[in-house]
Amino acid sequence: MAQIDLQNVYVEFPLYDMSARSLKKNFLQLATGGAVGKDLNHRIVINALDNLSLSLRHGDQVGLIGHNGSGKSTLLRVLANIYEPTKGQVRIQGHISPMLDTILGVESEFSGYENIYIRGTLLGLTRKQIKKQAAEIAELTGLGDYLSMPTRTYSSGMKIRLAFAISTTIQPDILLIDEIFGAGDAEFMERAKQKMTSLLNGSSIVVMATHSDDLIKEFCNKALLLESGQVKYFGSVDKALALYHAK
Repeated sequence: MAQIDLQNVYVEFPLYDMSARSLKKNFLQLATGGAVGKDLNHRIVINALDNLSLSLRHGDQVGLIGHNGSGKSTLLRVLANIYEPTKGQVRIQGHISPMLDTILGVESEFSGYENIYIRGTLLGLTRKQIKKQAAEIAELTGLGDYLSMPTRTYSSGMKIRLAFAISTTIQPDILLIDEIFGAGDAEFMERAKQKMTSLLNGSSIVVMATHSDDLIKEFCNKALLLESGQVKYFGSVDKALALYHAK
């Protein structure tokens, strides 16, 4: 069974060549949302995650809630092993699939079809597995003849649709999602939601960051409210959203 355990996790980003003047500190705090402080070497740091502890088990589908800079994306990147905590312990059991910067890695000079094979390989699929799913991926994108064209001719929304369709080809134990919806017309959005429902139902643990209350209510059975890198509430979706909107 998949599981996630974070104990007293800190992620600090040191700011070099910065004075401690209150104006700069206040500006940085407003811009990042993290608490501004100093480390043991007296450097100014942004505390993106501040003494965060969290345990997730099979069946947990968690929506991350919080204002920009609250620590949602940082937490997802810690879970994806992209960021290493400054302090604390992270123990994760299970295969992780991060759907974070989905557009990252789309090769602009290759066609959509070629990118399906390239990204599929990077996700750990064999060429035979990709070939078997290529038609389904192509249909999900809704890009039609554009799939034969270089992706440099695509709009940003088209690239996201392509990357999203490829990323949903694998079935992970732990699924991490960061703001993946909102890149297409109503027809694509409906296909994307159907695919995500299938993917979420097949995953042991899901952690999703989104600013959409409707998506949180539709896909999540728990919610984690973050503020300045700290856990303010973890539990009922309705209560978490009520606390968030009460601020």
